[in-house]
Amino acid sequence: IIGKSPKMQEIFKLIGRIAPTDATVLIQGESGTGKELVADALQRHSPLLDKPYVKVNCGAISESLLESEIFGHEKGAFTGAVALRKGLFEIADGGTVYLDEINSMPASLQVKLLRVLQKQPFFRVGGDKPIEVNVRIIASSNKDIKAEVEAGNFREDLYYRLNVVLINVPPLRERVSDIGLLVDFFVKAYSPKNRIIIPQGSLRKLKKYHWPGNVRELENTIHSAIVTTPNNVLNIDQIPDSLPNEVDHFDYL
Repeated sequence: IIGKSPKMQEIFKLIGRIAPTDATVLIQGESGTGKELVADALQRHSPLLDKPYVKVNCGAISESLLESEIFGHEKGAFTGAVALRKGLFEIADGGTVYLDEINSMPASLQVKLLRVLQKQPFFRVGGDKPIEVNVRIIASSNKDIKAEVEAGNFREDLYYRLNVVLINVPPLRERVSDIGLLVDFFVKAYSPKNRIIIPQGSLRKLKKYHWPGNVRELENTIHSAIVTTPNNVLNIDQIPDSLPNEVDHFDYL
């Protein structure tokens, strides 16, 4: 995680305080801000470092498959269930589970997740044997979960169980002073053998843009510019036209 801005420094301090604990953590932030990196840092600096660490994107899997993925299924539970399959919670027993885009989790699965957080047993799909696990849960959302609760899209009791510790990852437009550091990092990552020169004009243009895709968009922009530049100078002409000179109030950076 890269950043020297005050908001990022606060996140670093918070990670240092809560990583050694078993507290449930909810990470909120726009897409592309680096929520998974925060989750990885929490796990990496925890006493569970050598324990299982599993991840699941709740928004990338259908409801029926997501339940099987998380909680497992018994043989014959549904068409295609040719063998017993342990879910991620069983696999991660004693370790950490990272639930990305938890705001996309269907209401029916929110109930089962709540049971896990309450240290109660759950059942595999098609099963009647209660299963108990001891896992640390780190969840992330690209939406304000409290607002989702108020809109009726998320269980209030689950929200309070998840929100033991809340980490808000700021969008890139709120940490413009970190753009130079991030650019240097991505340049070295994608061009380790060549010295790429970044003119101040190009850097100023990068700092003026509002970055709706956040750090992920910045990374892709730098990668694209590096592979298309005919020399070692990352001229402003190599920066995509989608980066307009929108504002001038960051010129001092």
